[in-house]
Amino acid sequence: MNTKRRSLTGITTSGTPHLGNYVGAIKPAIAASRDDATEAYYFLADYHALVKCFESDRLHQSTLEIAASWLALGLDTDKSVFYRQSDIPEIPELTWLLTCMTAKGLMNRSHAYKAAVQANDEAGEDPDFGINMGLFNYPVLMSADILMFNATHVPVGKDQAQHLEMTRDIAQRFNHHYGQHFVLPEAVIDAQVATLPGLDGRKMSKSYDNTIPLWLPEKKLRKQIMRIVTNSQEPGEPKDPDSANVFSIYSAFADVRQRAEMRQAFVDGIAWGDVKQQLFELINNELAGPRERYMELINNPATIETALKIGADKARAYAVPLIKKLRNSVGIRPLA
Repeated sequence: MNTKRRSLTGITTSGTPHLGNYVGAIKPAIAASRDDATEAYYFLADYHALVKCFESDRLHQSTLEIAASWLALGLDTDKSVFYRQSDIPEIPELTWLLTCMTAKGLMNRSHAYKAAVQANDEAGEDPDFGINMGLFNYPVLMSADILMFNATHVPVGKDQAQHLEMTRDIAQRFNHHYGQHFVLPEAVIDAQVATLPGLDGRKMSKSYDNTIPLWLPEKKLRKQIMRIVTNSQEPGEPKDPDSANVFSIYSAFADVRQRAEMRQAFVDGIAWGDVKQQLFELINNELAGPRERYMELINNPATIETALKIGADKARAYAVPLIKKLRNSVGIRPLA
């Protein structure tokens, strides 16, 4: 059993990456992958995407765009394991083994399921209207993702913390019945994770249609940044940086010196147009090199496919022996 720190991160493949994804998830995860003391696993969660995404072309394109994004932004696949969930057939097999150890009552308490039921109740619908078994069993598949590689640490948002507790419960029950096969993973919840405001000031999210796509060309990137909502204060009027969305976004990309200088510029009455221009230059400078690499990768999907296949081979080097042990433990083994 693995005794080293092993971190596992899932990336849902159901949309186009935007600046909020980059600042809040991709950038810190890639930085963490360079820690020599950690074995880092990153996977494209295409099975999870099927819970809500029923457009095959969209899922396929999102997988391409997200894989290209992580590679373009510097994920070192020599130091980490980067794979596609669906390339590991042992994961759905483990999902079934865990499903047979999971109490239905535990799944009934899942926040996502309860929220869907509540929404149906409030709409006067049948409680389970429109709810598929993918949503209901989502925590079991997530448990299989984690336990397949005996991840010791799983970075999650607060909304996913419950699923980590469920994973621990399921692992303990399996271990109780069939022996000590799984470590109990710990949730890593970073309270300092940056939440980037969108164009309208709310959290940047596809749901609000307020995102700035990550790989816009320069001219389109500048146009989007100029659309960020600000108040009506005139040039020369002192402005409050702590209440300005544009300053929050600037801070996510700036270093300590740049933030201090921009804060003083707000006090001195900088014009909103000048703030946005400096923000555009800051973001564009950071993304210009990765943007070129991204376009090269998008236009050469075979390069991405090769990287994912190599990652899958590395992942299955661990998954195949483990699933063989688990099959033996539950009684699925040769008769002779």
